[in-house]
Amino acid sequence: MTDKSYELCGVPILECEAEGPKVRTGADATDLISAAWERKVELVALPLARLDDGFLTLSTRIAGEIIQKFVTYGQRLAIVGDIGEATAQSAALRDFVYESNRGRHVWFVAELDELREMLARG
Repeated sequence: MTDKSYELCGVPILECEAEGPKVRTGADATDLISAAWERKVELVALPLARLDDGFLTLSTRIAGEIIQKFVTYGQRLAIVGDIGEATAQSAALRDFVYESNRGRHVWFVAELDELREMLARG
């Protein structure tokens, strides 16, 4: 399967397939941002499975590097997947996810239905 673009609650999104190439570095994030620009989307829905295994371990700085690319280039990002176990083990990650989800640029959602709800709220 391939990544697909469509509108969700009036927002053009790029929904990435879980089986695609891993996003491990800032350069990988930039490639994904370029693909989003080519498709003229506002938000990238990226499955957790596409991210480096160390992404949820904040001390690796992988999350910071990838998210910073999205913020720098003005591209919204939704990480899609169950992170309950990781947030239960890390107060820092739990706080980071909470603060991210309060904003408009980077969201952590368990599934696309949750993303739809967040977009519907505006």
